Amino acid sequence: MENKFAKVNSIKTIIPQMLQIILNISLTVLGVVLSIMMIIELVEFIQMVFSSEKRDYKYFLANILVFFLYFEFITMIVKYFKEDYHFPLRYFLYIGITAMVRLIIVEHEHAMDTLIFSLVILVLIISYYIVNITPRERPGVKKEKL
Repeated sequence: MENKFAKVNSIKTIIPQMLQIILNISLTVLGVVLSIMMIIELVEFIQMVFSSEKRDYKYFLANILVFFLYFEFITMIVKYFKEDYHFPLRYFLYIGITAMVRLIIVEHEHAMDTLIFSLVILVLIISYYIVNITPRERPGVKKEKL
């Protein structure tokens, strides 16, 4: 009987460890791919700045915001590894705000869409404020008494 419990306990520890390894490898590969795409975006941005061809400023701003989206995703992956395999919620909010600003810049022809995107940004900013005023400790982590 004790042997069955030992097998169950070893399975309960092995499966999460294997999945954590797969997740870490996947996020590392994703980080490398995003870094390459960010470098490509940076090269395109530099070419755009030094080109004599006239470009629409909306296209220029959209490329800058795409660059920042790559940057934020890479930063989030770095934070995941630095913060003991945990994604901080505020980084998802940063990405959402940046994506909505990009949509307003690119898709601003329809007033109703712009209004909805603006309301989404407001909700994300309020959410960010709430995240910042709440304690940063994870549930179940006890504070050390001084």
